Amino acid sequence: MAKAKDKDKDKGSGRKLVAQNKKARHDYLIIDTYECGLVLTGTEVKSLRQGRASLVDGFVQIERGEAWLYNVHVPEYAQGTWTNHSARRKRKLLLHRAEIDKLESKSQESGHTIVPLVLYFKEGRAKVEIALAKGKKEYDKRQTLREKQDTRETNRAVAAAKRRQRA
Repeated sequence: MAKAKDKDKDKGSGRKLVAQNKKARHDYLIIDTYECGLVLTGTEVKSLRQGRASLVDGFVQIERGEAWLYNVHVPEYAQGTWTNHSARRKRKLLLHRAEIDKLESKSQESGHTIVPLVLYFKEGRAKVEIALAKGKKEYDKRQTLREKQDTRETNRAVAAAKRRQRA
């Protein structure tokens, strides 16, 4: 009986992915990542729990010592009434003061920006993983794609050799 109760506790403590920004990893060189909370309204949470959000155009700005998340699209909750939120409003991020100061100083350097990578629920709370990133040049993007393709080809060759050995 005790084991069944422990399983239920573990089930709620997992990480439920809501949205991912794959384009950010392609367009930017990720320097450092941070996990931070979000200040949300009730209808935003309900909409996120349905797995509906988009981080594609999102970015973070530091204003007056506070971190704000812009251009993240969380669609209106279908069963919401007049209390519904606007889809692209700015949302406050919850970070420690030292993290905000570090991000602010680093993001003011040339070519650096702060982008959201992943939006998820952790132990029932909405979290967003943001990254301090530097924009890649076009040749950097091509180089990354070439490296991925090369590793994929070597993995295929190794797997084919193993299959031939077994036969």
